[in-house]
Amino acid sequence: MLSGPVLDRIIAAVDSCPYGTSAGRRHRQQGRVIRPLYTEEERLRRDATPWTLVQGILAPVQFVVFLVSLGLVINYLMTGQGLFAAEISVVVKTLTLYTIMITGCIWERVVFGKYLFAPAFFWEDVFSMLVLALHTAYLGALFLGWGDTHFQMWLALAAYAAYVINAGQFVWKLRMARLQAQGRPA
Repeated sequence: MLSGPVLDRIIAAVDSCPYGTSAGRRHRQQGRVIRPLYTEEERLRRDATPWTLVQGILAPVQFVVFLVSLGLVINYLMTGQGLFAAEISVVVKTLTLYTIMITGCIWERVVFGKYLFAPAFFWEDVFSMLVLALHTAYLGALFLGWGDTHFQMWLALAAYAAYVINAGQFVWKLRMARLQAQGRPA
C-alpha cells in the first residue's frame, strides 16, 4: 500500500491544479510549509464583511431544506405518494442552492478578490459547478418534461449526493481554518 512521501510524489506528478500550494497543498521549501487558508488581510476582510454572516445563516438553512427534501424524494420513490411535495421541495432546495452560490460568490470576491475559483477554495468551487449543473438539470427535466418522474427523482438524488460531497469539502475547509487559527497543523 502506498502512503506518505511516495504517494505525495505520485500525486504531485499528476496534479493539475493551477494554484498549487495556494489551494492548500503542501510543498517542500526548506522543510514543510503550509499556506494558511486565509492571509491576515483576507481573514480581516472575512471577519468584516456581512456576507460571512449571510453564508453562516444560509448554509444550515440549506442543509435543513436538503434533509426535508431528501425525505420527501425517498418517500415518493418508496411509496409512489407525495410527488408534488417532492417536486416542490427539490425546486426550493435548488433555489436555496442558487442563493447560497450567488452570495458565496460575492463573499469570495470581497475576501479573495475573485468571484469564483479563488486559490483557497478552488476545488470546492469546481465541485460546486457540478452540484449546480445537476440541480439545474433537475429543473430542466421537471419543467421541460425530460424523463418520467422516477428519472427526475433519481436525478435529484444524484444532485443531492454531489451536494453532500461538496458540503463536506466546505466543512473540511472550515475545520482547517479553525485549526490554523489556533496555531495547530491542519
